[in-house]
Amino acid sequence: MFYVFIGAVGFSLVHIFDFVALKRLPLLKPVLWLSGSALLLYSGFMVCFNGDSLALPVWLSAAGWVVFAIGIYFFLYSLFINLPFGKTYVKTGVGDKLVTSGFYALVRHPGVPWFVLAMAGMALGADTYFALWAAIIWSLLDIALVYIQDRWVFGRMFPGYTQYQKTTPMLVPNRKSIAAYIKQRNFSNTIKGVAK
Repeated sequence: MFYVFIGAVGFSLVHIFDFVALKRLPLLKPVLWLSGSALLLYSGFMVCFNGDSLALPVWLSAAGWVVFAIGIYFFLYSLFINLPFGKTYVKTGVGDKLVTSGFYALVRHPGVPWFVLAMAGMALGADTYFALWAAIIWSLLDIALVYIQDRWVFGRMFPGYTQYQKTTPMLVPNRKSIAAYIKQRNFSNTIKGVAK
């Protein structure tokens, strides 16, 4: 369980960097983000290869790694492609604009559902009790920390966030947000077609 705890510490460091961004403390934002991510990666690796087996069928473990890969891909896409990388993770202070496009048209925190999917895949793929506990605890911690961000932090970081909260669900897409996402994707593809 030590590695599960280390991962929780890593998660906390990654989420603290939003408070650091508000305070405009130089260099601390990327340091917290990198150190938190490193702890989470290290502990994720360790929970997968230590501990007693769940004794799952081989096909279920293989399917778990596929689910993990899909979840991680879209998790990383949400956080590093949809968001402006430099302004979000490196530069002092907060980004200058609220992102409401891409997966952020579906939900306000698209990284969370993708992370939960990846954690479910990791638990199945690794086939260890440590990975199962890590998946449960880290997913719940992610949801709790994002709730804090959504309730008390992002409204102070981004103008228009209160309106965004009214129009876009927090974690689970609804019919309106799915329609907005599809409309946005179709408009984006139309623009690309006209540009050619």
